[in-house]
Amino acid sequence: MSKLFEPLTLRGVTLRNRFALSPMCQYTAKDGYVSDYHTIHYGRFALGGFGLLMVEATAVSPEGRITHGDLGLWDDAHIPGLARIAAFAKAYGATPGIQIGHAGPKASIQRAFEGNGPLTAVDAARGEPAWPVVSPSARPVTDGWLVPTALDANGIAKVCADFVASARRALQAGFDVLELHYAHGFLLNAFLSPLTNDRSDEYGGSFENRIRLPLRIARQVREVWPRDKPLFVRLSAVDGSGSGWTIADSVAFAEALKAVGVDVIDCSSGGFGVYEYPSGYGFQVPFAAQIRRQAHIGTMAVGIIVDPRQAESIIASGQADLVALGHAALRDPHFPLHAQQTLGAVGPDAAYADWNVQAGWWLDHRASKLVQLGPWAPMKDAAANSHKD
Repeated sequence: MSKLFEPLTLRGVTLRNRFALSPMCQYTAKDGYVSDYHTIHYGRFALGGFGLLMVEATAVSPEGRITHGDLGLWDDAHIPGLARIAAFAKAYGATPGIQIGHAGPKASIQRAFEGNGPLTAVDAARGEPAWPVVSPSARPVTDGWLVPTALDANGIAKVCADFVASARRALQAGFDVLELHYAHGFLLNAFLSPLTNDRSDEYGGSFENRIRLPLRIARQVREVWPRDKPLFVRLSAVDGSGSGWTIADSVAFAEALKAVGVDVIDCSSGGFGVYEYPSGYGFQVPFAAQIRRQAHIGTMAVGIIVDPRQAESIIASGQADLVALGHAALRDPHFPLHAQQTLGAVGPDAAYADWNVQAGWWLDHRASKLVQLGPWAPMKDAAANSHKD
């Protein structure tokens, strides 16, 4: 039995397998609303056999968007569109999850495929102006980017309230897993990192102070997120620069998150500083393994996981509880179902048993025909289909 296809129970939620769709921004919303694109985009991964279907970074406030194209959960009017995605996922056996976050100093930028930099006068002229951004300190991400306003006590209270309100809306929309985004240089990551947080109050300086706000938000969200539903945190396990946030910091923070009710750490990396770590196949898996081993908390591994045997090894060796696929999923939305066949997790007579019945019936029929025909060969095929004049 493949370990990848063993169910995973987290609190009162059972995932059908260990494959997760990694949250990937599509930058295709308008004013935060789900479009037909999103419904179809996420629907294909539910049909593709993923155990956990994690919806992309969804902003807790308008100013917390990365771009004008981000999904949002700052208004009750956003609930129905997201509820449609969650309901479809459940109907086809996937567990719906959603990542909520605040972009902080990396807010108010162009979509990735339109420049991925600060919004310009040209963007404003076509109806997408820049907006003020916030961060723990008044320090821009890099030269030429917006200078953020350092959050004061009222601003911090608003961010906390926005996360809690968005969590409540995610529950109303029917999601069973919630993930808090503390990675990739966004607001809560900026509080954690000594490279970006130079505050002198209770939210800056020492490790204990820098984790205070992210930990406070996790605690407050856990209070409103049902006890029978799991809570994830996506964490940059290390900053880009080795002089910033370290894996040892992540282990200690994961222990604190576990104590307030977080169930899984989604282990990414980077966000601040030039990336100084190895970045080959499965490059973030060691982070997931160390956090799982030392903090005694569930982990999700992500980062250039491209082959079913690679994914199987990660789970079977105990390095992580879940594997998250991003680019590999975009290339093959049926990756988990194809992995079943590659790993021999289904027999030849049940090769399409876990596909949605509308497709599986046809594919079974096709498989029977292919058995009769034997292996395809170009010359044989040409001869069989040739017709004399």
